[in-house]
Amino acid sequence: MSSNVEKLEGKQIHFVGIGGAGMSGIARIMIAEGLNVSGSDVKRSSIVDSLESLGAEIFIGHDAKNIQGAHLVIASGAIGDANLEITAAKSAGIKILTRAEALAMLMVGKKSIAVAGTHGKTTTTSMLTVALQSAGSDPSFAIGGLINSSGLNAHLGSGEIFVAEADESDGSFTAYHPFGAIITNIELDHVDHFKSLEEVFKAFLDFTDSIQSGGFLVVCIDDPGVKTLLGRIKRSDIAVITYGQGEADYTISRILLEPGRCLTRVSKNGKILPDLQLEIPGQHNLVNATAALAAGVALGLNSESLIAGLAKYSGSRRRFERKGVVNGIEVIDDYGHHPTELRVTLETAKNYVQSGKVIVVFQPHRYSRTQAFASEFADALSIADDVLVLEIYPASEEPIPGVTSQMITKLMDREHSGFEPSMVSAVERVVSIAKPGDLIMTLGAGDVSSLAPVIVQALEEKHS
Repeated sequence: MSSNVEKLEGKQIHFVGIGGAGMSGIARIMIAEGLNVSGSDVKRSSIVDSLESLGAEIFIGHDAKNIQGAHLVIASGAIGDANLEITAAKSAGIKILTRAEALAMLMVGKKSIAVAGTHGKTTTTSMLTVALQSAGSDPSFAIGGLINSSGLNAHLGSGEIFVAEADESDGSFTAYHPFGAIITNIELDHVDHFKSLEEVFKAFLDFTDSIQSGGFLVVCIDDPGVKTLLGRIKRSDIAVITYGQGEADYTISRILLEPGRCLTRVSKNGKILPDLQLEIPGQHNLVNATAALAAGVALGLNSESLIAGLAKYSGSRRRFERKGVVNGIEVIDDYGHHPTELRVTLETAKNYVQSGKVIVVFQPHRYSRTQAFASEFADALSIADDVLVLEIYPASEEPIPGVTSQMITKLMDREHSGFEPSMVSAVERVVSIAKPGDLIMTLGAGDVSSLAPVIVQALEEKHS
């Protein structure tokens, strides 16, 4: 237990928005450290129930009285300043930490690895965690999604390594000061916080400046944003390790993509390593796995053991997650909510389904993102054979006048796409047109994932 955590012994720590992916992971680790944890969320969920079973005091709904007795409040980034509990904590003079600040506190005294990037953070963090575990390490980890094999998004390990997903959405990932870091790619996103790509580069440069002296940085040399960043890094006291299909320390070649698996050759500084094989589809996953491999080796683990561990990786929740198969029709749920993510996911889906159709229910996430990338969304979604676009999921944003999902659908082929404000009608539509061999996919970072099991059930009823 670090000195920072020891200071919290006997004190009440309250989480506002405890059911979120990142927040629940921190709460889980604090409970494992023996700390007193309470938290609130707007609704019950399996994650909230799990924390309650571990000993957390849970409140459903936000109320000022929920913070009574709290010595420290940790606030989700999705919680606004007008929240009743946040307002009450400020009035009472209770210290408030962001999620990133709380996670950074847990990482003190550990050999920490922070995984950053616009896309692929959750998958790469999960892959690194599984590979390290398979190679004989017991790392602590905090991930913004659940690992399929364990069903966990966080764990207090017995080893010195701490693996953490580093979310750049509000720039707070500079708080971690990790020993090592991975940057998968850099693009403009989170336009509610970053007004330009230049601001994004500034945040990632600050992140690289926060790496401990003597540590390392693993980066994808194929990504244009990463190349730009590398040209701005002035530090000589950290090792920069590259990976990708171009000239890199870890070179990927001879890629084989099959519907349910993929394979590549990886060479480390010219030396051929055992083939890297994954039991999940997608070239992007081979790239992410190579990042995990490079970071694992930089931590001193054996490359062969890490590659064997990566072969056991079975995916993460809401990342091309198979929800069911009915009468030859497969239902898959995915978190993709940026045009680049949609493009990669749908290209993987087309390869996965082979001659069948890809039928998509997409829910845009945030008004600001929809406004900024409407044409890019339309272009990416056009990879699918049929697309229904739901209402925008606002997250914490207020509506922007004139910004609707129809900004996307108006730019698409009207015959095979359309705006559908009713989730019920969307389910009925995709179930009615799907045929054996087709794939139905729910896409988005909001509550569209709740439709996947409904679609499976509707298919079962149709074909019973």
